[in-house]
Amino acid sequence: MLTSLSLIFLVGLSAAAICKKIKLPRIIGMLITGVILGPFVLDLLDPSILGISSELRKMALIIILIKAGLSLNIRDLKKVGRPAILMSFLPAVFEILAFVLFAPKLMGVNLIEAAIMGAVLGAVSPAVVVPKMVSLMETHYGTNKSIPQMILAAASLDDVFVIVLFSTFIGMAQGGSVSAMDFANIPISIILGIVLGAAAGWLLGMFFETAYKHKNIIRNSAKVIIVLGVAFLLIAIETWLENTVSVSGLLAVMSMACVLQMKSADNVSKRMSEKFGKLWIAAEVILFVLVGAAVDIRYTLEAGLVSVALIFISLAFRSAGVYLCLIGTPLNNKERLFCVLAYLPKATVQAAIGSIPLSLGLPCGNIVLSVAVLSIIITAPLGAFLMDISYKRLLKSDGGV
Repeated sequence: MLTSLSLIFLVGLSAAAICKKIKLPRIIGMLITGVILGPFVLDLLDPSILGISSELRKMALIIILIKAGLSLNIRDLKKVGRPAILMSFLPAVFEILAFVLFAPKLMGVNLIEAAIMGAVLGAVSPAVVVPKMVSLMETHYGTNKSIPQMILAAASLDDVFVIVLFSTFIGMAQGGSVSAMDFANIPISIILGIVLGAAAGWLLGMFFETAYKHKNIIRNSAKVIIVLGVAFLLIAIETWLENTVSVSGLLAVMSMACVLQMKSADNVSKRMSEKFGKLWIAAEVILFVLVGAAVDIRYTLEAGLVSVALIFISLAFRSAGVYLCLIGTPLNNKERLFCVLAYLPKATVQAAIGSIPLSLGLPCGNIVLSVAVLSIIITAPLGAFLMDISYKRLLKSDGGV
């Protein structure tokens, strides 16, 4: 395992540095590292690492979501409430619709199988989008209109919606019935996640405040460990309750961090955010290298050009959905274009659920996995690259740059 971790950090960081040198996003180097080191190319990563890959990826995502929550201003979120809510589901609906309309004709699948494919590909990747939005918030690009805050919130909710739909379509494909409760789980999961996280954040804030009043000074490093522990517990609660009620653990984590930021003094939340930023340096490498390692490039050969065409058709539908969400907002055309580009990347969810139809023995399993893998290879680097080269042209900084 130690050899694998060494390779992940050293090769991943080296590849990221090379990509940065040639003006490409660092994430591309890390993803390529994962593909090459992973079990489907050189197979240099220990099976014990790959066995806990999903947990490690989730831990890395938790770290960046906490940093995001500590950087978010609730007042900014209130400004973008309506478009953020619309962007949490409407672009995914448009993308699923594209698959339902075109996949049966182009790939010979039935409507339910097309819907499953659309649900797998419908989620934006928080692993790609969230770090970039946090970076924009720190450098103050687009923050005058709360653009990164809007995209951050919407991308965090988007996955909840898509995964519930995916589970519903899988049940239909297996001959199960669909109840109203299946769809009611979407708002239930979101609301319970926000409430649970807010309660945890409030209690943490009270604990730190009480300790300070009684002269029991808790160092910021210790606070980071405590906050991480509570965040892991929130994710665990989602698992404990999965057969009883739906709760979005990742949304709870960001909600906790938002409330904690409100309860803490500005300098305290800023220092904690900086600490999590340093943790993210290591977590980022682990996240993207392991996402790359989950990509089985053998399936890209099976996907073919028809799959590539279908992916780009679905992205066009998705982009139309994003534009529709932004009608009536003060964003200009350049800023709306950036929102479209930010909603292109796919990686985390597709790597996590792309193989489920195949493992369940569904006839569409192989083709769903092939298209999921291809979507990661195309959209994760493309989205990251387009965001990196466009944000200075399309967004204004607080200084009016």
